[in-house]
Amino acid sequence: MARILVVDDDPDITEALRLVLTSAGHSVREERSAEAGWNAAHSWNPDLLVLDVMMEEPDDGLHLARRLRREGFGCPILLLTSLGLQTGLRYDLSEEMAPVDAFHEKPIEPEALLSTVRALLFSGGSHASQ
Repeated sequence: MARILVVDDDPDITEALRLVLTSAGHSVREERSAEAGWNAAHSWNPDLLVLDVMMEEPDDGLHLARRLRREGFGCPILLLTSLGLQTGLRYDLSEEMAPVDAFHEKPIEPEALLSTVRALLFSGGSHASQ
């Protein structure tokens, strides 16, 4: 099926995402930092990126998404965050602030993850948030 790059510094999260995504037939590569994710996005050519917002820096995922989009990287990006639950803040999808195709709060239920992944892969990006 699809090649999915997961970039998150929490090994428990990446392992859980990998298990859910590989059980659905996807090939998954895990990276633990924004820089490693940037390198993998260029060398592995994924069909979908799943990024955490906060890694080494509080906005690493957002910065990586903006950097990739500026370079013309067109595959769908799903951004995962627990900031809304922690702070009460709500993210909006915008090309300037967060050029991603979907947001989900962590933890994400397996069914919601797979549904979003299917939608993003089918449409090439849905610009939906949850």
